[in-house]
Amino acid sequence: MEVKIPNVAESITEVTLAKWLVKSGDYVKMDQAICEIETEKAGQELFAEKGGTITLIANEGDDIQVGALIAQIDTDAKAPVEAAPATPAAPAPAVAETKKEAPKPATEKNYATGTAGPATTKLIAENNVNAAAVSGTGPKGRLTKADILQAIANGNVANGAIAAQTKEPLSFSREQRTEKMSRLRKTISERLVFAKNSTAMLTTFNEVDCSAMMALRAKYGDKFKEKHGIGLGFMSFFTKACALALMKFPAVNGCIEDEALVYHDYADISIAVSTPKGLVVPVIRNAESLTMAGIEKAVKELAIKGRDGKLTMDDMTGGTFTITNGGVFGSLMSTPIINPPQSAILGMHKFEDRAVVINGKIEIRSMMYVALSYDHRIIDGKESVSFLVMVKDLLENPHKLLLGEDPIELLLQV
Repeated sequence: MEVKIPNVAESITEVTLAKWLVKSGDYVKMDQAICEIETEKAGQELFAEKGGTITLIANEGDDIQVGALIAQIDTDAKAPVEAAPATPAAPAPAVAETKKEAPKPATEKNYATGTAGPATTKLIAENNVNAAAVSGTGPKGRLTKADILQAIANGNVANGAIAAQTKEPLSFSREQRTEKMSRLRKTISERLVFAKNSTAMLTTFNEVDCSAMMALRAKYGDKFKEKHGIGLGFMSFFTKACALALMKFPAVNGCIEDEALVYHDYADISIAVSTPKGLVVPVIRNAESLTMAGIEKAVKELAIKGRDGKLTMDDMTGGTFTITNGGVFGSLMSTPIINPPQSAILGMHKFEDRAVVINGKIEIRSMMYVALSYDHRIIDGKESVSFLVMVKDLLENPHKLLLGEDPIELLLQV
């Protein structure tokens, strides 16, 4: 049976064979994962459709066209016979315990040649000295402090061995290495350059007082986790606030296709996730209709799949707006780049205690800068600023997240 690269998505014609999970000559079982392939958006595993002995044809790192042959499986080969579990041996007869001699006190006579006392051993470890290459001048060839200090002065230290263990370059190293750019990294770079060159991108900033969110989490966090089996994080607040604001400002949730403007009556919010292979943006579908618990569960599921390399093409396709959180890495402020074909992206940043004026008094509040980058071709300045102000208002007054408005004002119709 021939193993070929399947058609993973309509727009993808080539993939990269990232890693073989088996070797030539191995017997593979039906539905066993045999390799990992990398597409422009995500990585995925390929599985054996039948059992048999596999022969690998393509190599790791090869760029391969969809439909190309990468391996063959001899389905006539018989599965190897698995060895039966060994019968446990009968317990050995009990042996009378022999009396052990107490260790002899440490004296000059029982020190082996080239050994060192505790103080000298500590000096060896602290200075990475290659003790095996040092001749001891003490009794019976014992290493002394003077021997180790002389070795340090002579440069007899294990820098090379230590550097190899810690993978740190030697001082004044001039080494460099060249690695092939992964398909995902190549796609990321192309899309970022495309976004910068094809949109009229502008960024507007604001800051959010996060005290109310923190107080709400402190008060209801335990009950929320007990009820829903997941923690109450800040991402659900931001996702819900953006989803509600997107319904109020449809241009921020829209995009340009050819010469037409496309607006969406739903909020499919992409959440930027950092993975070992690069930045990916899986999508939370219909975020405007999800509960806080529903958003938290979706965020956790996507984050785990991203970490484990399990994101699929469907997970990554079709977002209408993106949220990225540079605050987890310590970013105080940034200008995020739009994720095309979307027209806007919200950048979150780190929490920072700052002195702010509240009702004429200076108070210390936990503040966060937020940034909205948007395509000025479809979103006017008034809409972008108003959108961000609404997001700020919803986050600073979390009770409004239930209906998108103040319940009391809605009740009184004022």
